[in-house]
Amino acid sequence: MVPVTTENTPDTDGVHLLVPLKPLTRAKSRLLAGRGSAGHFELVTAMAVDTVAAARRARGVVGVVVVSSDPALTAAFTALGVEVLPDRPADGLNAALRHGDEVLRARGAFRVGALQADLPALRSGELGWALRAAGTDRSYCPDLSGEGTTLLLAEPDQPLDPRFGPGSAEAHGESGAKTLAGPWESLRRDVDTEADLTSAKAAGLGPRTTAQLGVGG
Repeated sequence: MVPVTTENTPDTDGVHLLVPLKPLTRAKSRLLAGRGSAGHFELVTAMAVDTVAAARRARGVVGVVVVSSDPALTAAFTALGVEVLPDRPADGLNAALRHGDEVLRARGAFRVGALQADLPALRSGELGWALRAAGTDRSYCPDLSGEGTTLLLAEPDQPLDPRFGPGSAEAHGESGAKTLAGPWESLRRDVDTEADLTSAKAAGLGPRTTAQLGVGG
């Protein structure tokens, strides 16, 4: 287990997190059954809103930027005061993150990270603990399966170099990133399936997802 410590924490403004989102028509297809398109879109949006809200409150996070070209998602996050960057060149998750990384670093962001948008049970305090444990190292947090990645952090003033996709935890480890293992289960609890959603509900969902499921889930 990586200890929660401030020993390597840089004296900087903190981390700028990118949260990439697919178009709603292509997002979380395994959660579509029994909801219909409208209910599915609302659920995906709610989970992302709760994820972003928790991230914005976390200690050590100085900014959260959504990367998406979906009009409905852009409108939803803009209304909440969250910046949305267009997904360019619209060539998948890693390309979107590389684009966002380039934009933020061109603005002078000292450190950039990527956070997955499907963490509706995320606790701000747990994300903050993970950021402290990362220190200045290139780091990643695996999901509960141990195969995927929920959080990737670049070294300060270095490119993000995302390697998301099947087996991304192994890929990020092979890239030199250290594993963040510690008391932040909510940061690892991503939602891809109905079973995942049930587990997240038991752990405690954010308010937007809770409300959406109360109406339509």
